[in-house]
Amino acid sequence: MKPPREDKAVILTAGDAAFVRQALAAASGIFGLAGAAGGPGRKALEEAALETVADGRPLSQVHRDVNLAIGRIDSAAPAGGTR
Repeated sequence: MKPPREDKAVILTAGDAAFVRQALAAASGIFGLAGAAGGPGRKALEEAALETVADGRPLSQVHRDVNLAIGRIDSAAPAGGTR
């Protein structure tokens, strides 16, 4: 499935948005725990993330982007509303 174009709006149901937020929050928690633990756990997570994130961003940037995505979901206006 191709991601939507950036100039096209998408609408998620509240349930879909909650599901995406839950997944992002879980990922953020894992990043946070790995970062706090440091050592080999963080190294393994960073290597796995870099295999998945093709642009080679550091894990801290991916973690930041996950948290920004959560913020966007939390501040999204209801359909037909304004922010």
